[in-house]
Amino acid sequence: MPVDTKRVRGPEVSQSPSLFLCKTAAKKSLAQKDTRVDGRQRGQVDVRSVFVRCGLISQAKGSAYIEAGNTKLICCVYGPREMDRKDETDMKSGRLMTDMRFAPFSCRERGSWIQGNDEKDLSLMLLESLRPGVCLQKYPRSQIEVNVMVLENDGSVLAHAVTCASMALADAGIEMYDLVLGCSVRQESGTYLIDPTYLEENGCNLASGSGENLGSLTVAFLPSLNQISGLQSDGEMGEDILTGGVRTCIDGCFKLYPVVQQSLTKAVRRKAPPSES
Repeated sequence: MPVDTKRVRGPEVSQSPSLFLCKTAAKKSLAQKDTRVDGRQRGQVDVRSVFVRCGLISQAKGSAYIEAGNTKLICCVYGPREMDRKDETDMKSGRLMTDMRFAPFSCRERGSWIQGNDEKDLSLMLLESLRPGVCLQKYPRSQIEVNVMVLENDGSVLAHAVTCASMALADAGIEMYDLVLGCSVRQESGTYLIDPTYLEENGCNLASGSGENLGSLTVAFLPSLNQISGLQSDGEMGEDILTGGVRTCIDGCFKLYPVVQQSLTKAVRRKAPPSES
């Protein structure tokens, strides 16, 4: 095979320079005592600016899109419809099915369309967070499918996936006890980083160099009922720190609640038939 002698060939194994920005940005974040890289304050309930929209996909029964900083997700809901497998039919309750995937271009390292173990774990966590908020007894012998696609991963994908899926279920007209909102925090040097970015989630240990397993927490919350439907914790967190992290996540969910309510209200008005005048 002829070789282009005028082209400088790179090494056989190469990596994108963006992969090495994580450690640099994390060191810069630790050097600033009060301000984070994106300008938010440490130790305060300061979530990223959120844009939400319902009813974007006409082929689905319900759909929602959420954008928090550079984290972008879209969710589609199909059903309720008859179960695919007759042997799994429940005469008293319906079945909620969740599928969460990352687009190949969503992460810094390009992935594949095949669902990996991390995506399967996130799908299970999403199911456990949404199930307490859905009135499944209203849909016997039926299944409701929730599909979440991460278009860009800039941190806190599970928390925003819970919020996006809850909005899509409400847009589909699925009966629910309450909306399910998600929020996440990360522990860093005795303070909390609420709604952490990708660099903050993956760069703290690299910047510290101590190898300490800092903890992170994701909470799914029912704001009207004031109940927690899901909790997922990683790393080492003491009892007092865990309790404080849960309270911080609840405060973050209450900040998102008016935005979600306003988006759903606009979606209902768009679907309403025009009034006769």
